[in-house]
Amino acid sequence: MSDEPPMASKPKRNEDGRILCDYCEMPAQLMEDSSPLYHGVNYGPAWVCPLGCGWVGCHKGTCKPLGRIANKELRRAKMDAHAAFDRLWQAKWRKERCSKKHARGAGYQWLAVQLGIDQAVCHIGMMNVAMCRRVVEVCRPYHGGRA
Repeated sequence: MSDEPPMASKPKRNEDGRILCDYCEMPAQLMEDSSPLYHGVNYGPAWVCPLGCGWVGCHKGTCKPLGRIANKELRRAKMDAHAAFDRLWQAKWRKERCSKKHARGAGYQWLAVQLGIDQAVCHIGMMNVAMCRRVVEVCRPYHGGRA
């Protein structure tokens, strides 16, 4: 067991395919109504650690996790990383008038190179706190020195 999940990896699963908490390795439980997690707003299902380590929401209309289970610190780091990174790929989308999917994919491809990680795990939802902080640092020069 570790306090900090690996730098970047897909959600852990056991031999039965159940999602595991990255912190305690207990099988996560599916919460159909996520409103208790999102201050009364139900964004759909979420995977929750039964020991309270953290949680992760699901892709819209599915039970597929958006990334790995995250505690409060990691969720904050992911929000900061998205704030920095999303501005870059969205600028490409607006400038080149390409699809959002293309711009975001190209952004993650660039980010994987900058971070020196495999593109298959280069997604903010799969990152730990340290890697999220690296995302902010890598993106900072493109924001005029601000994250």
